[in-house]
Formats: sequence, C-alpha cells, structure tokens
Amino acid sequence: MATRAMNLCSILGVFHHRSSTRCNSLGFVHPDLRLRSGNLRLSFIGGDQTRMHQSLVDLVMEELQLQRTRPRASSKTGLSSVKDAPAEKGEKKTLQKGMLLEFEKDSKKLVLAVAHRPDGKKNWMVYDQNGFMSSIRPQQIRYIVPDIEILEYSDVADFAKKADEILDPPILECAWLEVLEENQWVTVEDIAQIIYGDTGPLECYCTYVLLSRDDIYFDTIKTRDSVVYEPRPTDKVDEVLKRKMIEEVSKKELEDFVQTLISAKALPHGSKPAKSTWLVEANVRERIEALAAYATDNCKSEEQRKIARNILNAMRVSTTSTAAVGLLMDIGYFPIHVNLDVLKYNIRTEHSYKSLLAAEQVLGRTTDPDEHIRTDLTSLKVYAIDVDEADELDDALSATRLSDGRIMVWIHVADPASWVEPFGTLDKEALHRGTSVYVPTDTFSMFPEKLALEKMSLRQGELCRAVSVSVVLDNDGRIMEYAVENSTIKPTYMLTYESATELLYLKLEEEEELQLLSEAASLRYKWRHYHGAIDISMPEARIKVSDPDNPEPTISLYVEEHDNTARRLVSEMMILCNEVIAEFGSSNDIPLPYRGQPQSNISDFSVFDNLPAGPARSVAYLRVMRAAEFNFRTPLSHDTLGVNGYVQFTSPIRRYVDLLAHYQVKAFLRGRVLPFSAGELEARTFIANMHMKVARRLQSTSLKYWQLEYLMRRPKDKTYRALILRFIKDRTAILLLLEVALQATCEVSEGSDVGDQIKVIVKIAHPRKDFLVLEEV
Repeated sequence: MATRAMNLCSILGVFHHRSSTRCNSLGFVHPDLRLRSGNLRLSFIGGDQTRMHQSLVDLVMEELQLQRTRPRASSKTGLSSVKDAPAEKGEKKTLQKGMLLEFEKDSKKLVLAVAHRPDGKKNWMVYDQNGFMSSIRPQQIRYIVPDIEILEYSDVADFAKKADEILDPPILECAWLEVLEENQWVTVEDIAQIIYGDTGPLECYCTYVLLSRDDIYFDTIKTRDSVVYEPRPTDKVDEVLKRKMIEEVSKKELEDFVQTLISAKALPHGSKPAKSTWLVEANVRERIEALAAYATDNCKSEEQRKIARNILNAMRVSTTSTAAVGLLMDIGYFPIHVNLDVLKYNIRTEHSYKSLLAAEQVLGRTTDPDEHIRTDLTSLKVYAIDVDEADELDDALSATRLSDGRIMVWIHVADPASWVEPFGTLDKEALHRGTSVYVPTDTFSMFPEKLALEKMSLRQGELCRAVSVSVVLDNDGRIMEYAVENSTIKPTYMLTYESATELLYLKLEEEEELQLLSEAASLRYKWRHYHGAIDISMPEARIKVSDPDNPEPTISLYVEEHDNTARRLVSEMMILCNEVIAEFGSSNDIPLPYRGQPQSNISDFSVFDNLPAGPARSVAYLRVMRAAEFNFRTPLSHDTLGVNGYVQFTSPIRRYVDLLAHYQVKAFLRGRVLPFSAGELEARTFIANMHMKVARRLQSTSLKYWQLEYLMRRPKDKTYRALILRFIKDRTAILLLLEVALQATCEVSEGSDVGDQIKVIVKIAHPRKDFLVLEEV
C-alpha cells in the first residue's frame, strides 16, 4: 500500500514539475500533498473541477505508462546498501570553472554560486546568486551540484529560483515511508528518483536541500568518500514530531505572552494588571516566575534561566537581570520601588499556614507553666523606652534607692519562652528566620505578628509575663548583688527616646525612678570605661515609607544620635543585663551562647585621641576591631564593652540567639533538664547568625536605597553638612552626610582634615544603581 502511494507521490511530483504550464491553465495552483500512514490528501484551488480531474487522470495515466518503462530507485532496481553505497555526486570531486556549488557564507548562511577561477593553491573565486564575488575555502563548500555547467552568473539566480518553486518539505515524508519499507541506506539520487522521478541537477539539488534541512526523517551517515542517508524508525520519527509539536505550542504561547507584556507596558501606571492576574494560567505563571527569578539571580534551574532569556530576546532587550527588573516594573508585576534583596535572599515575608495555626493555638491558651514560680512585681513603676515605630517591645526598666543609698535596678525582659517550646513548630520557624527584619517599607517578624504583639510583647497597663534581672550597684557602678527570676509586671509608661530624654531634662519629682535609672546608667558607663570599654557612637537614619507601591511614596526620615541621654540609659541597662546573665550562667554551669570580643590589634587606643570624638574616632575604632567570638560553655571577655562576660538576652521576641538563652535559663529556673547541650547551642547559633547576617545586609541595602531616593527628590541646589571621616587616597575622602546619616566618597579641597565639616551638594543620586555623586561647595 505504501509503495503504491509513493508511486503516486512520485508521479505527482513529476506532474507538478513538468506540467506546471498545463496545470496553471486548468486553475491548478499546486497540490498541497500530505501523506501519513498511507493517507493521501490533495487540495486544489480554483478552476473547473470536472475538467481538472479529467486532465489530472490523463496525466497520471500517461505518467504511469512512463514509470512502467523507466527503472525506479526501489528494491527491485537495487537501493544502495551499506556495503556498496556510492559516493554522492559532487563528493570529493575536483572543482572546475562553471561548476555549481553551495557554500557557507558568513553567519552560517548557505548560498548558491558558480566557480569562476582558482584563488591561490586551494581557494576559489566564485559568483554567488546575489551577484557578489567571494573567495572561498574548500571547507566552506557544502554541496557540488552534479552534471551542470553554469556559464553566466545570472544563471545561478535562475537556478535558485527554479529550486524554490519545486521545494516542498512535506514530500520528504513520502520518500521516508518508501525507503523505510526497504530498510536500506540511500543517496541523494535515490531519494530524488522517489520524490521527483528524476536525478537531474535541479532534482538532486532540491533533494539535497530537503535532506540538509531535515531533522525528522533521515539520519546522515558520513563515510570517508560518501554521504548516505538512513531512514529513522517510526518511533523515533514520532518522538521528534511530538517534540516539534510541543516546541510549536511553546513558541505560540511565548508569542502570546510577549504580546501580553507589550500590551501591559503600554498601559498607564494605575491601569496595569494586578500581580495576581499573572499567576492564574499555568503557562503564564511559569514564564512570569522565571522572569522574576532571573531578575533576582535566583533561578532554580537552567531551564528556568532559558525561559527568561527567551522572553527577553523576544522583547528585544538585553538578557541581563537589570533588563528583567525593568521589564517587570514596566508591566506592573514589580512595583517601582520593589525591594529586590527581599526576593534575592529568599526572605520569609509570610508565615506558613502551619506556623499561623500553631500561633492560634497558643493565643487560645491561658495556662502559665511558670505560674508557681513567678514573682509579682506589678507594684514597680516600669518604663519601656524604644524607638517611635517599635511594635515588638521586649524590654522595660525599673529602679529604686535602697536604704543604704545604693541603687537597685530591674531589667524586665519579655518572656516568649513561656509561650513557645523548644523544637516546636514556632521555634523551628523562628530558627530559620533568625531575627525579625526591619526595612523602611515593612517588618517581617520572627514570630507571627498577632502572637508577638498580643501575648509576647510588653503592653502598657496590662499584666505581662517577664524574666526580670535585678541588680544592686555599688556607688562606683560595680555589681554587688543580682537575681534572675520569672515575674509578672505591669508597664507604666511607653516612651520614645525623645520623650524619655525630655522627662529626664525636666527632673520631675514624680519621675524619681527615671532619674535613678539615669544615675545608674552613668555609674555603669564610668565603670565599663574604667575597665577598657571603647565608646563607639555613630548616628543612625530612621526611615518610614508610606504607600511604597506608589511611584512617589511619602518618605519620613530622621537621624537618631547615639549620645541621646535616654538611648545611653537603655544601652547601659541592656549591657548590664547581658553581663549578669553571663555571670548567672557561669555560676550555675549553664551552657549559653557566651559572646566575646578580644582586644584589637592596637593595644593602646590612645593613638586615636588626636581624632575628634564622635563619628570620626568611632570609624577609626571600627576599622581595627576584631570579630566577635562565641563560646558555649564559659564566658568570654568582651573587651570592647569592658565586661568579663556577655550573653545576648534582652530581645527574645526578635532575635533567636536571645531566645536560646531564655530556653536555657528558664529550664534552670524550673529545675528541669536543659533543652540544649553546648554542641546543640553552637549548631543553632550558627544557623540563626547565618540568617541574621542576611537580614543585616538586607536592612542596610534597603535603608540606603531610601536614603538615595530621599536625596534624589530634594532640590538640586540644596547643600548638606558633611563630616570628613577618613581619607582613602590623596584628596578623596569618606564623608558622613549628617542630615541623612549616609556615608559617601567625595573629592575635598586642600587644607581639609579628618573631623572637619564641609558643605556639599548632590550631583547624582540613583537608588536602583546604588550610586551617589557629591561635590564640595
């Protein structure tokens, strides 16, 4: 059946090739011939169908008579076998003037040409079908057309035109089916005979072209002296066709996706599609997520990277992550001020369903595991002092003067370990977050927000669980007595640093306790510095951004000075608490994350006394300081703080290492087995600190982005006060812009020195490129 059908294919091929004039007069344009599994379909356009059919039958019968008398390239006449496959015409043939050939031009373009004359020993000058003369190497020749001589280069173009007219790629399937039945290797001439019924130059060339473009039906077998073709088995052809169909579908989907991108780009900002609309259809979601992953250098596979590059190529933009970011902004998928580092570092912006469910269970619980050992300290006046935007309040202070004149202080720390147990769902989530993350546009809390604020955080006027560290100070600031206990407190005041400083300045009699705290802080400051503490004071920028998805959101910026009286007070009390916990742990053999910082490489910091006190001296200190170290069995000296031991304990709601210390201390207070050995503490501290480093980097880059955005929006001629921190090279210095607490480099004039203040203007501020250019005025 297949052979019979192929004979008809061959007849039709010759019919079309030799009878185009007669066919056109009948209105027969060109048979759209498709054969698959023995089915033949012919499509005709125009003309009188009855007359056409009669003419076609006549021509077919006429050709059948010719076929009977003409030898066919079939098994009966001997298709070429592997053993005796002849050299393809043109293979290893000596090139001569007038020969027609196909060669590979620049950029892999294939061109027909006629040989004109030798060019040196091996090269040839040729005229191509476009009328250009070129010198070609033998390696560039892909095919020499057999049995034809071209005298005029214009004939090359005519030959190429005729070849285009009879090239019909689908007909190669017909030849494959016939050759497949014979299961033999074949040459170009064999296939030309099957397709066109002839092995003339034009037919052989067209067959060669079809085979050279084919990647479905035949495998090319190159031997030393010949090129032959082997028909692929049916299952392999089906596999290739299936793959091509998938590629075609994918190509169509890509075209549709690109058109959607173009349409979205053209829309005004307020009318762009919502992010959620890009995630509905699976094929669209796959592409938009690939693009987003590529934009943040976060592709999960090479395939995802390939998808993104194809999209960028189709959009005719560069295949860089920056271009991907720009495109996603243009279509509204990314807001203009998208925080790329949140995506790049895989910051957990949402809590898992499992964590939220666990939090809800805790919120519904009223029992207190420490009720029988919790001290009632609700009679104390309690001050909680923090930044204005703080939500997670995890420390507060109290003080009184004893009858002997000494001061007793309490540092009350929130007690999340009474709500959360080690190894539980919430603990695991907190471990893999490491810390709460604060950026100008958002907060990503270590615990689910509702649990952190309603149960764990200290709340004004409400009964709150705490771990209270009480300390009696001698008149010189040394620790005379201390105690660590579970407690219940009722915070009296929630103060900002500014309001607390104002109260201290007023020296109100009714706020005597606040004055005592300030006095205690002063004693501790002197004690620590007497024991080698180094004073590092750098201003910090605080930024709050409202409506960050708006192209021009509101930016609130203020600079917080570390020498603020209330801030100094709180800092001293936190250091005191952490020192006491280290002493408590050491005295009771409790494994804790003991933190220390050895002395710097400079033994005498007096060498920096010539620098002005403040940021310039602090920067010099920071440059020579050694990295912090941990020990999980015994305290380490913290030379920078001037204390013999130190354990971070005062921020357990927002820092996992502090929570670890709470687990250990509370287990000891309960008289239970400690949950973690020193080795287990070390492993967990390592994981938490790894996440904390990422969080600090994110907080730093996010803050700087909005500082630059703030500067970019200010008037171009606005001047800023800048402090020279240090020189890098010649007159290039690192400056501190005092109004925004941002460091940047700038060329400064002769005569300026470290610690001097100068005035500068902002020439260029580019938040997305992290670029700032200043100029002294």
